[in-house]
Amino acid sequence: MRRSRKLFGYGVGSIVAGIIYYTYNAKVDDPFHLYLGQMMIVLSVLPSLMWARKAKFGLPLFEVFMLTGINTYAIPLLSGHQALHAFEPGVITLAAIGVVLFQLVANFTFIITRARPKKTAFWRAEIVTKEISRFLGYGMLITTGYTILVGFTDVIPHDLEGIIRAVSYGVGIIATFIQCRRWGEGNLPHNEKISFAILLTLQVIFSWATLFLVGGISIMLLGLLGYVSGSKKIPLLILLVVMPLIALLHNGKSAMRQKYWEDAEPMPKITGLPAFFIEWVDYGLDPEIQSKRTESNRLLERTSLFHIMCLVVAITPERLPYLNGETYAQIPGQFVPRFFWEDKPVGHISTYTLAIYYGLQRAEDTRKTTIGFGLLTEAYANFGFFGLAFLGAAFGFYFKSVSVWASESPILSYGGMLMVVLMAWSFQTEFTLSIWLSSLFQACLVVVGVPFFLRNFFR
Repeated sequence: MRRSRKLFGYGVGSIVAGIIYYTYNAKVDDPFHLYLGQMMIVLSVLPSLMWARKAKFGLPLFEVFMLTGINTYAIPLLSGHQALHAFEPGVITLAAIGVVLFQLVANFTFIITRARPKKTAFWRAEIVTKEISRFLGYGMLITTGYTILVGFTDVIPHDLEGIIRAVSYGVGIIATFIQCRRWGEGNLPHNEKISFAILLTLQVIFSWATLFLVGGISIMLLGLLGYVSGSKKIPLLILLVVMPLIALLHNGKSAMRQKYWEDAEPMPKITGLPAFFIEWVDYGLDPEIQSKRTESNRLLERTSLFHIMCLVVAITPERLPYLNGETYAQIPGQFVPRFFWEDKPVGHISTYTLAIYYGLQRAEDTRKTTIGFGLLTEAYANFGFFGLAFLGAAFGFYFKSVSVWASESPILSYGGMLMVVLMAWSFQTEFTLSIWLSSLFQACLVVVGVPFFLRNFFR
């Protein structure tokens, strides 16, 4: 109870400070945009505050899902994202109202939805005992090994790469979250803490060595959620070290990509990684490079989906009609194995459909670059405000039902494992519904299969 109240107090204090800050520093042309942006923040964080206040340690699926609205929609609006200058104030107002509508419906549906905890063996039986759970440490070893092999060798056959990737990342999701949760609960032995921390750090480093920061950040965010859900404490010291480092690497990322991607400089081997990251940090600290960077390159603004929402709102339905479910009709095909459908559309088919429809890309461009639209923008492109309301109701109902069903499930039951996967998907903000559901389904298959193997192999 003490930890819950403390975490709740930190949350309230942070939100009040944020609202006060933007009251005086918001870069908006219309005062109504300030109120809408502040409302977005409140509606995004309200479920998390309620979760923090409870003296229970269930997984905050819906709460994390709603929190992403702060960096993807609220902050870009209040900080005057550079891309917003291209839109009329009325367009920005409609886009913001759409986001608020989604949040209101999602929160309301989540509150009123009623369900009961499941009592079947799927939800209640612990399939991996606490003694065997130490073998989850090997999951980190498997995922770290895969990260090394795929980043620095060609030993994985192309035909098997998708399967191996799904298994490795599925194991990694479970291992990272559960070990961090055990750490937060105080149940992770000291020697396991050391080995886990080393493997997690190596995994992040090897992921960043590809010059994609998002992979390593996702790993750390999943671990953070595991720790907080188990302890109801925020590891402030670690955040104070990691967040400036990420910002520094983000500052130097463009220069590194220019050198190693555009200028075709050979990527380093494993032994060259120390010098590689030192060079990266130097670029991040170089004042001449930073002076050339535009405002839109700031780290938080890179996660913005609000300007894409404004683009779709500005065009639809005046210039282009609603898609009327076209991208949603592409969802069933994603669940058909490619073995049975040789010409199966690519996983990001819905994203490519939206990008081509709104003139952001040509068909040939989609082979090189993927533009994040997000669930909300896709919903508006298909059905307007009705689509946003329906999406909010669907996710509020879904997350509340699953959370209650698993509220009495051990973390090492099948139900508990599925909750861990849902936690990892709750902050995937750039996906369309097609890729969100299909990738979640694939991960769930792996997560169910791995515990089945552990149960039968180690019993």
